[in-house]
Amino acid sequence: MANPETITIEPAPAYHTADMVRALNEAQVGSTRYECVYGELIVSPGPSGLHQIVVSRVFAALLTYVATHDLPYVVLTSPADISWGRDDITVQPDAFVVDRASAAALASGAPWTAVGRLPLAVEVISPSSRRTDRFKKRRVYQEQQVPLYWIVDPDERTTESWTPDAHFPVIDRERLVWHPKEADEPLEIRLETLFAPP
Repeated sequence: MANPETITIEPAPAYHTADMVRALNEAQVGSTRYECVYGELIVSPGPSGLHQIVVSRVFAALLTYVATHDLPYVVLTSPADISWGRDDITVQPDAFVVDRASAAALASGAPWTAVGRLPLAVEVISPSSRRTDRFKKRRVYQEQQVPLYWIVDPDERTTESWTPDAHFPVIDRERLVWHPKEADEPLEIRLETLFAPP
């Protein structure tokens, strides 16, 4: 008869810290994304092809606009680790804008805590992330005073624009607009182009 071994099973933590989630992301295999919002663990499956196509189009439009107008920003995509110095938050917007100083610090090897402000954050939602992006993460972006948060919905072919004080979004079926104070002209992304077949 085999000797029974003592097995200790650690219960899942009630709250997750940003460090715990960073460890999950470092240890993961595959494209699962781990985030936490005020201690709540958020697990998202790998993105679909449509999601990635839309993210790449948003990224390209932002990149071109920032370069054309010589704006003091750098456009990035996830994976990322945005926490605003909090130990109970870490989020990964699909695309986002940082100032040049933050980007230079990141390029020199600084941790993501070097990023303190996001002038723009973008989430392209999918059925699995719909509630998280619209409610949990949206509240984080508003509370952290992100001036503009875009939620892009490829299935519904709509977008939502949120500002820090908004109780409800501006919903658009025609275009996305970003007009940072440093630019003479706004960026306008037509949704017919954003959602066009490849």
